Amino acid sequence: MRVGIIFRGGLPEVGGGYTFSHEILESIANFCSHSSHSFIIFSTNKQSPNALSKWTNIEHISLYTSFKIRWKYRFLAIRDAVLKKLNNYKKVKFNIENWHRKFILTSLKNNNIDIIWETGPDCLTMEVPYIMTVWDLQHRMQPYFPEVSVKGEWDMREQSYATQLKRAAFVLTGTEAGKAEINQLYQVPAQRIKVLPFPTPGFALDSVVDDGEHILKKYNLPNNYLFYPAQFWPHKNHVGLLLAVKWLKDKYGINFPVVFTGSDHGNEKYVRQTVCDLDLSKQVYFLGFVPKKDLTLLYYHAFSLTFLTFFGPDNLPPLEAFALGCPVVASRVSGAEEQLGDAALLVDPKDTEEIALAIKSLWDDMTLRQSLIERGFVRANKWIGKDYIKGIFSLLDEFTAVRRCWSNTIDYVTTR
Repeated sequence: MRVGIIFRGGLPEVGGGYTFSHEILESIANFCSHSSHSFIIFSTNKQSPNALSKWTNIEHISLYTSFKIRWKYRFLAIRDAVLKKLNNYKKVKFNIENWHRKFILTSLKNNNIDIIWETGPDCLTMEVPYIMTVWDLQHRMQPYFPEVSVKGEWDMREQSYATQLKRAAFVLTGTEAGKAEINQLYQVPAQRIKVLPFPTPGFALDSVVDDGEHILKKYNLPNNYLFYPAQFWPHKNHVGLLLAVKWLKDKYGINFPVVFTGSDHGNEKYVRQTVCDLDLSKQVYFLGFVPKKDLTLLYYHAFSLTFLTFFGPDNLPPLEAFALGCPVVASRVSGAEEQLGDAALLVDPKDTEEIALAIKSLWDDMTLRQSLIERGFVRANKWIGKDYIKGIFSLLDEFTAVRRCWSNTIDYVTTR
């Protein structure tokens, strides 16, 4: 089959979504020759051609349209709708055709695409069979967080998922917990929901880390810091970590430095104020977005990753930490035990004392800390990009027997 992979590009500051998409495309480029299928990347972002230039063995087609061209087609669509109505105003309903959807569908048909693979939770068109990837359904599981509810976000997500999930040829998720949520919330048949564990990012697995003490000097950091690489969304629970650090300071006199990295999405000001309110200003460091080469060294030199998000079931930073020899304290969210196994200390993200005591246990017991590092290495190498892509190849092979039943060149009628 000819498989269209939708690449939405974006910038590294996007975080996990960017890392996941690039990991998948890197693996496709490396292993596509092992499949009988052909892969074509369709990019929707202006910056995508530069990002895709290194993958020369995969065909690339841009779906990006400039602002000027968009308005031109929008104007033509309105004009055609008006003319149709004027020519037969009694029988013709006034309807402005979605030119962008038509443009995408035409591009897919012109390139004889048999199936679309969306590496993220959205679909450009449902007129061609598609595979959809779900990262989380937290707007349903925890709708009170503002980032999934305000300014129409909840309704937009719900409308998208409710429509697109039910029509997908396959829905991909990283855990059985994620599969259960998709099945329960949207009644997608279990046989169409496929579990493929998220792969450990290659940049972490392939990094050759020296002592790298210069990273501490570059950012003026002390040793033995707690590391939390997460964008400043409320659900990331930076405040929960700060409260645990304050508890350790007051009860045991242990002053753990804390290093935050990641782009701001509206909550950094509140987190900074919390630092001041808790009198932690001298031990908390805000580095903002950092490049990958610095990120790997920050993992390597950290006392621990403290990943206390409220969202799941899949998260990439613990996998990155595993690969880079950084012990992990992580939230016991749905799917965490399945994804992380015995390689992390899991805690209730709402329980300040439990978080603090997990961190303290690593401080008191270096044997435990070393054991987590060793188990982390094992988990990091258990499921990598090659394994994920082999799972995709298997799905495509399975669907071939279905897709061969109709042509790309015929305009089919419905059974109605």
